[in-house]
Amino acid sequence: MRRIINSTYISLDGVIETPHHWPSSGPDGGKGEAVQTELLLSCDALIMGRHTYDGFAPVWPTRSGDPASDHINAMAKHVVSSTLTDPEWNNTTVIDTDPVPVIEKMKNEPGKNIVQYGFGQLTHTLLDHGLLDEIHLWFHPLLVRKGSPQDLLFREGALTQLELNTVTKLDSGIVILGYQVR
Repeated sequence: MRRIINSTYISLDGVIETPHHWPSSGPDGGKGEAVQTELLLSCDALIMGRHTYDGFAPVWPTRSGDPASDHINAMAKHVVSSTLTDPEWNNTTVIDTDPVPVIEKMKNEPGKNIVQYGFGQLTHTLLDHGLLDEIHLWFHPLLVRKGSPQDLLFREGALTQLELNTVTKLDSGIVILGYQVR
């Protein structure tokens, strides 16, 4: 069975919104990019909510010539949305119905793992239905100190227990904690 792995950037105060606007934490010798590329190449499908799609779709198709860009642009992409009708990003399918049975079916199909970026409503739905297998939290050494409830990792829901699998410290001060969902 394929595994669904979430990878999310987070500040020390729990903010997950607009990490591309955060100041750089400094160089890490390419280790962070290598970790992200390794995850991406271990997957052959990407699932995302509409918000993540809107952030990724204008950027990734403009990139090419490196393993991560070429892979993400070629791989199957699935976006959960009730309003997106004609995605422009190559190999993108819209899931406009209940995503749970569609994603359950996807997990049971042959193939590599499935990656999911961001931590919004879709992630919580995956957690609530036992579909998310791993969470990789990239803790950035900063406090954003602003944000609405939607900008935070926290959402109302059932207790979710995690088991720490990996700890990766980057020279930039970012710490990546890899958790198995119990």
